[in-house]
Amino acid sequence: MTTMKRKIVFATNNAHKLEEVAAILGEEFEVLGLRAIGCTADIPETSDTFAGNALQKAQYVKEHYGYDCFADDSGLEVDVLDGAPGVYSARYSGGGSEENMTKLLHKLTGKSERGAQFRTVIALLIGEETHLFEGIVRGTIINERCGEGGFGYDPIFVPEGYDLTFAQLGSEVKNRISHRAKAVEQLAKFLRND
Repeated sequence: MTTMKRKIVFATNNAHKLEEVAAILGEEFEVLGLRAIGCTADIPETSDTFAGNALQKAQYVKEHYGYDCFADDSGLEVDVLDGAPGVYSARYSGGGSEENMTKLLHKLTGKSERGAQFRTVIALLIGEETHLFEGIVRGTIINERCGEGGFGYDPIFVPEGYDLTFAQLGSEVKNRISHRAKAVEQLAKFLRND
């Protein structure tokens, strides 16, 4: 007997994130991205907090498409840069991931304090309720890119307790220990009990 998968909309067009979250949520959920529901809009992210941006995206989908859904916002917060790039992580340089890493490494030139954290906040809108889940992973920014895997800042971030970057650790390990994994685990636990 096959069990029906629970469908849930993840307000993203990022294929990496969709894959990562679907893998963490597991077999009992069918995670649909924005394209799957016909949403091609560039959903605004104008808040100065991760929670605010995640809520904005989830509310947009709920209001315009009627689906229960969740959205996330995440980024890299570097201690010595007062939490920058933070909510601007994806558009830090005005270019792509390579340019973002180049700008960050340039800002950290000569600095010995290189502590940082990745933070994810997930906003879930289900029925009339709103729930927030947060995941944080601490680590260090290294001096140069290492590894081919991952995306974003993964090649320059070494999580605490490891001596390899997220890019070197591979998706299996990353999906177990990352900031997104921690937030999604909370989301999954909530959804399973709901």
